[in-house]
Amino acid sequence: MRFMIIIKASAQSEAGVMPDEKLLAEMADYHEQLAKAGVLLDGSGLQPSAKGWRIRYTAGRRTVIDGPFAETKELVAGYTIIQVRSREEALEWTRRFPAPHDENVEAEIEVRQMFELEDFTPCDAIEQFRRIDIGSQPAQ
Repeated sequence: MRFMIIIKASAQSEAGVMPDEKLLAEMADYHEQLAKAGVLLDGSGLQPSAKGWRIRYTAGRRTVIDGPFAETKELVAGYTIIQVRSREEALEWTRRFPAPHDENVEAEIEVRQMFELEDFTPCDAIEQFRRIDIGSQPAQ
């Protein structure tokens, strides 16, 4: 079972303020523990939404909307993806996640289970996804 740990943005992360050395060390230690346990798949921080964009789909048209985006509490500052045996194991790991912005800053992480191809009804499109090996694609 794969789970994504979603770190919600803060006013500081949206302003481009980098984490301090203490927080970076806590995050590095946590991710090292995940890696040693063999459950870490990926994880990274994200640049502020001012450097991003959204694509809005309306009536068959696509519109590009440049950041920044207003609702900081709805934005994502980073993520970690883990693969574990159960929801309970994922919950154990996420309870140990360091405070994402600082111990004194109110913050929230969200955890969502990811779909596996086995969750879908078999069809040609699912077989096409099985043939795609995303992990082996070279970086662009």
